[in-house]
Amino acid sequence: MNKRERLYAAIRKQKVDRPPIALWRHFPGDDLDSEKLARRVVEFQRQYDFDFVKVTPAASYVAEMYGGGLQDAGNREGTRAHTRRVINDWRDWQDIQPIPDDHPVFKREYDAIQRIRQELGKDVPIMQTIFSPLSCARTLAGDRLIQDLREHPGELQRALHALGTTMERFAFNATYAGADSLFLATQVASRDVLTPEESRAFGQAYNLTLINELRGHVDFVLLHVHGENIYYEHLFKYPVQIVNWHDRKTPPTLQEGKRLFDGAVAGGIDEWGVLQTTPEAVRAQVQDALTQTDGIGLIVAAGCVIPMDTPEENIRAARAAVEL
Repeated sequence: MNKRERLYAAIRKQKVDRPPIALWRHFPGDDLDSEKLARRVVEFQRQYDFDFVKVTPAASYVAEMYGGGLQDAGNREGTRAHTRRVINDWRDWQDIQPIPDDHPVFKREYDAIQRIRQELGKDVPIMQTIFSPLSCARTLAGDRLIQDLREHPGELQRALHALGTTMERFAFNATYAGADSLFLATQVASRDVLTPEESRAFGQAYNLTLINELRGHVDFVLLHVHGENIYYEHLFKYPVQIVNWHDRKTPPTLQEGKRLFDGAVAGGIDEWGVLQTTPEAVRAQVQDALTQTDGIGLIVAAGCVIPMDTPEENIRAARAAVEL
């Protein structure tokens, strides 16, 4: 099977010659230049030969679109720190409008994906990263988001509609450039952040609107649920083809997730724990993921981006483990 056949068979829970695998990471600094980002992504793919490429744009690119101040955080994850938030008062939500298609961030990411597609050819599935509207709002507002959600819900809901339109435009921009799938990240669908009612009203409602707008325009959507104590009970009912979460840190297990979700589950690797230890431990963890799922409906992956200094031999061990 080639990469595309293997991945699509896994999504349909069909037998595969081996489970597909992919890991992804940030490339801070280089991700602010389309040519440099494309080169690093292509190099990473050629080094490890994953079954799809998940493009990871510059962290907090949504804040960048809306005029926030950002700088390299200097951490192992490769994210950026906020020097100036876009939302500093509840009235600031009134200024949030959909970003036009000709914004420089759109152009930068379009060019990066186009270059990646040209280098890798048509046989490698390419996935672009977008964020749920409420995750975008948290990027703009930081910790004050929950206060505004509870005290000024109408203002936030109007902004969420605009942010959903921005993400929809960004997603279509990626498909025009050559991406064939989307990585939709939600970062606030957690009991640690929202009540069930808040998660449905401010998260799910806008997530489903976005997903339904994209259906039929991309081959598949991978839903990434970030954090712990997640609302998987309703998230796993979304009309997406793959779900990915921190299965080594928070319920459900891969085995349970496969039972609850109609498509493929992506996970099995603890990126901050086992992946930083030894090749033997990595291989054992991948084997455990295969055992939990019988290797069907599984995409071997980490819970999120892997640290930039992850030992090369450990990444190679994960890649080799699916061949066993």
